[in-house]
Formats: sequence, C-alpha cells, structure tokens
Amino acid sequence: MASVVPNSRPVAGVLWMLAAGFSFVALTALVKLLGTELHPVQTAFLRYVLGLIFFLPALRMILATKLTRRHWTLFGVRGALHSVGVVLWFFAMARIPLAEVTAMNYLTPVYVTLGAALFLGEKFALRRVAAIGVAVIGAFIILRPGFRELEPAHLAMLGTTLVLGGSYLLAKVTVDEIDPAVVVAQLSLWVTLALLPPAIAVWTPPSWYELFILLCVAFFATAGHYFMSHALRAAPVAVTQPVTFLQLLWATLLGAFAFGEPVDIWVVAGGTLIVSAVSFIAWREAVLKRRAITPPAMLTKL
Repeated sequence: MASVVPNSRPVAGVLWMLAAGFSFVALTALVKLLGTELHPVQTAFLRYVLGLIFFLPALRMILATKLTRRHWTLFGVRGALHSVGVVLWFFAMARIPLAEVTAMNYLTPVYVTLGAALFLGEKFALRRVAAIGVAVIGAFIILRPGFRELEPAHLAMLGTTLVLGGSYLLAKVTVDEIDPAVVVAQLSLWVTLALLPPAIAVWTPPSWYELFILLCVAFFATAGHYFMSHALRAAPVAVTQPVTFLQLLWATLLGAFAFGEPVDIWVVAGGTLIVSAVSFIAWREAVLKRRAITPPAMLTKL
C-alpha cells in the first residue's frame, strides 16, 4: 500500500472512509444485538461461512490465481491466527460496551507498527516510539487497571488486537504478490475451515433470526472493506486515518441510545489518544514518502 496515492482525491477518500466507518459500527451493533445465546466459536464460524457468499462473483478469478507452496503456508498460518482473533472478538463484543470494543480495536495498528519494526525491517524512529507511548497511555486510560475490575472480555479484546495485528502483517507480505481480493477470499476460506471442528463441538441449532443477523454482519463486514479499499485508492492513509475517530463517536452514541450503555469519558479520551497516535504515525509515513505499514484502524476489522 503506497503512502502517496496518485491523483489523490481527499474529499472522495473521506466520504468512502465515512461509509466504511458506518458499516463497521453497524457490524458491531448487530453482534451486540445477537447477544450471548450462541457460543462465540459458532458465531464466528457462521459469520465467515455466510461471508463466503459475497465472494462468489470473484470465484473464477480466485480459482485462476496461481499460488506457490509459500503462499498456501502464509494463508494457512494467517487463517489459524485470524480464527483465534475473531473468536476472542465475538466473545468480547457481546460482553463489554460498544465504545470500549471500538476504542481498544484502535490498538491493532500500534501492534502492526511494532511488528513491522521487529519482523519487516522497518526503522523505529524516536517519533514513532513516542507515538506508540501515547497509544499505550490511551490504552491504560481505557482499561484503568487498579481503578476498576477488568473482565475476561477486556483481556480477550487485548488478545484480539494483538492477533489481528499479526494477521495484518501476514497480509502485507502476500498482498504485494497477489490480488487483494484473492487474499481476502483466502482468509475467509481458511478461517471457515479452521473454525469448523470447534464449531461442531459446541454446535447448537441457530434460529432463523440469528442466521439473518449473522448474514447482515457478513454483509456489513464485506461492505466496510469494500468502501475502505476505495478510500485508500482515493487518498493517502494520512488523510483518511483521522476519520476513523468518528467510529468511536458513533459507537459511543449507539451504545448509549440503543443499548443503554453509559457514556464513559475515559474510554473516549483514551480512544482519542490512540487514534491521534496512529494518525501521527501514518502522517509521518506519508511525509517521508515511504511504503506505508501502519493501516487504518478499520482495516484490521473482521
């Protein structure tokens, strides 16, 4: 993903990113609405099975893509890693407020930045270290360990962001060699296969209502990534990244009005710090005109 987008159209990029943000907020709200009736492993499995429907139009291109043994290995490892992340995410989503899940999800680009320095040879400049430090402070503000009781769902969400960061790094390795649509389709296929055995072990017959909600979840997840791909083609990440803050605002308002969740100013403050730090890192990548590593926070969504 280049840092500089030829023929940049910043207004179009912002509008596409707004559409992506709306899609992802709708996704999280639907999962919240689904509740805890289904096991998170089964929920994650059904989300990806139903999501395969949306890749049928690209099936011919996917089958025609020539893959090496290395590609298959990378896809398999990423699928296994991502499977753990989505199960943890579905577990957390049903148990803690929308705003907290959304704010903590912003940590994933921070993990990606750290991973890129450790495994992809990216330079670790002092300004980037400082930005990461700000993001860590934001995470502590959200969680406030010692000032409130942390639930298993909070720990699950921390695990989610770490695992999805690893998944994104593997995607960065493959997307330079293979069409992004094929990379996304392979992820859906491998996650479905990885989750099939544990889903069978905990299976309970879902209702038609639950299947409909999960189909909508798959739709909004696919739509969100589609809108984001257009945003990244239209404008650099440094332009579109700050727009992701609105997702935290929408999630906070939706949680308050639709689910009766109290507005936690500490979550908003911590999330703002994390978004600011990630946006600064993306801006620096654009200024230095180097290959962008830090993704938009929403690009690491399910």
